[in-house]
Amino acid sequence: MPTTKLADVADQVQKIWSPVFGKQLRENSMLPSLVNKEYQGDIRKLNDTVYVSQINAPEGSLRTVGVDADSFASEKLQTQRISIVADKRATASFEFEELVDIQSQIGAEKSAIREALLFSLMRQVNDHCYSKVNPSTANPDHLITGVADFNATQLNSGAKLASQAFWPDSAPKYCLVDASYASDLRAAQTLTSSDFVGDDRVVVAGKVATPRFGFQILEDNSRRLRTLSATVGGGEDAALLFTPDFLHLVMQSDVEIKIAELTANKQFGYVIVANLILGAALGIDGDDKHIVYKA
Repeated sequence: MPTTKLADVADQVQKIWSPVFGKQLRENSMLPSLVNKEYQGDIRKLNDTVYVSQINAPEGSLRTVGVDADSFASEKLQTQRISIVADKRATASFEFEELVDIQSQIGAEKSAIREALLFSLMRQVNDHCYSKVNPSTANPDHLITGVADFNATQLNSGAKLASQAFWPDSAPKYCLVDASYASDLRAAQTLTSSDFVGDDRVVVAGKVATPRFGFQILEDNSRRLRTLSATVGGGEDAALLFTPDFLHLVMQSDVEIKIAELTANKQFGYVIVANLILGAALGIDGDDKHIVYKA
């Protein structure tokens, strides 16, 4: 009877919680929600490989009527392709004494256990995305250092760099700032006063974005943006400007959740574990499609 009960609870948790986990992981994490998540292939197990492809536009030819407009020259289809290995497993787990501890929260609108597991997975996915940040340092340099005050001047220079790097006009551009740089922006009257700017607003990942200089500006208080220096060598004060194609994030469609007894470990109680297979990689010309500012 206890085995049947455990199996029933585990089945209910997987059916009810997994869809919630998958949706929130894709929509509520700031950076993971904004990067490209399209790919070809399936992720069924660890180390599965999927692909992202891009077709290069043909050069074409402009011809003159009466001279050579009656013919055309064809070109071989040229594509660029990158492979992404789903080589990471995000895990979050709890041990508890009685099965009822988890059973009582299965159908709850706000489950403390579910929210804690979800937060842990979201933080790991977010950390992995930030670990891939690696802007180009070629001329022009996309790693801007020594920026004590992040203001309109910096946003304008970022917009210029984006244009020079041919960021697509059809794709959105985002600017994630830490708490310190966000404070700088709020103190800049030309960026906040309705006398200077309009009142256009969009909601991204549950937060209201501020559009300026072609960027949707959002404050990201995640630990990895605050410590972006661990990746690119700076300190506090950090901003990440990007277009979604700079990074590709691949994840399983559903989070796997398991519950098991601890008897095999000579313990009484149960363990619940949630895990998600994922991978991430810079996109085609991804180093040119993002910019980092730091103090």
